[in-house]
Formats: sequence, structure tokens, C-alpha cells
Amino acid sequence: MSEDKEVKKRELLLPGDVIEEEDVKPGRGTFMKDKKIYASKLGVKTFRAGYVNVAAQSGRYDPKRGDKVIGTVTDVNSSIWMIDLNAPFPAVLHVNDVPWRVEFGDTASYIDVGDAVLVKISNVDELKKVQVTMDEEGLRKLNSGQIIEIAPSQVPRVIGRKGSMITMLKGYTGCRIFVGQNGRIWIDGDIQGQYLAVKAIKMIEEKAQALGLTNAVEEFLKKETGKDLDLEE
Repeated sequence: MSEDKEVKKRELLLPGDVIEEEDVKPGRGTFMKDKKIYASKLGVKTFRAGYVNVAAQSGRYDPKRGDKVIGTVTDVNSSIWMIDLNAPFPAVLHVNDVPWRVEFGDTASYIDVGDAVLVKISNVDELKKVQVTMDEEGLRKLNSGQIIEIAPSQVPRVIGRKGSMITMLKGYTGCRIFVGQNGRIWIDGDIQGQYLAVKAIKMIEEKAQALGLTNAVEEFLKKETGKDLDLEE
């Protein structure tokens, strides 16, 4: 797989910097004023699906409605679970937002403290209170594999343009991999595949701003596995 072409140069921006780009919409980490787009935080300028974003170089996850994330259950009561999303505040998962009929007070029989769950953010109010759901296809409790964490700002690099990097990781390691927008990544497969996936993802995180990263990761995976999958984008 060839390195994704850099359509626009990566650039570190300061809060208030004008983003001099045409034909893009303001995305995460930006705001618009007087028909100009500005950075609202310190971070790297990125582009996705027609939007310009500023990905923070550090800090915790900023929840957005519609994001799919990996959470850890921190508390359970008769009708809700409290979920840690690597965000400033925990999220709430209500019994009405899971795919099971849960009797009052029986919540811990389904999901208990310490369990990992794949959820979708259904609402974020003006006070930053977050609600999540599991009542959609593909959302579930994660019973196997392992979870690692990266900086949320590096999620786009692990996914790659048009999913190129994550496709390559899955192909070479033989693992199921899900990258949550909150920087938590679930990896499930044989032990050797999991180990290789973790090493490759840590390599991506450490060298996230390097040009030629996709080629470097591919060469690493080829060397480790002895395979040449010639994956197409």
C-alpha cells in the first residue's frame, strides 16, 4: 500500500489562528467568524469528509453526539450505569438504552463495574452531561481481547485516510480492531496478532506527525509477519 498523499500539509495551529483553506467547513476544534475559520485550541490541522479540524495534541476526550467510543463501567444502580469515556465527566447509560429487558434493580447482572462496553454518544447537553446508548447494531459489551489507549488526537492517524491504516493493521495481524473516537482501541485475535497490533499502533502514535508513516508501518508489518498483502486502498 502506498503512503496516502498529503493533500494539504499538516500544520500546528495556535488558538485564534486563521485557517487559510478553501471549500472546507468548520469542524472540531474550530469556529467561524466573519466568514473565516479559526482554530479554537492548540493542535494539528487535519481534514476529513470536507471538514477542517484541529486535533488537540493532549488532553481528554471531548464527547460529540454520534461518536462511537469504548467505555468502562464505574458505577451501577437500579436503572443506570455510569460509564468512564476518558472525558472530563462520566456518561450515563440508562436501562432503556440497552438491547435487553432489564428488571428494576437487576442492572449488575447484565453489565457490572469494570466491564468494557462499546457505546454510541446519543446526547451531549449544554452542561456537557453525556448520555450513551448500546441499543444499536454492533454496540455491545466487550468480553474478549484487550483495550489500549492513545491520545484522542491520534485517532485519525490510526484509522488513516479512507480507513487505509486500520485496514492494513487488520490484514496483517488477523485481529478484529475497533478504534473509539475517545482514543480507546479494542483488539481481539490470537496472542501474537494482538501483540503485533499493539506494537504497530504505538508506533503510529509515536510517529503520528511523520510523513511517510503508512509506508513505515507497512514495512514494519511485512518484516514482522513475512507477508506482503499488497492491500488496496
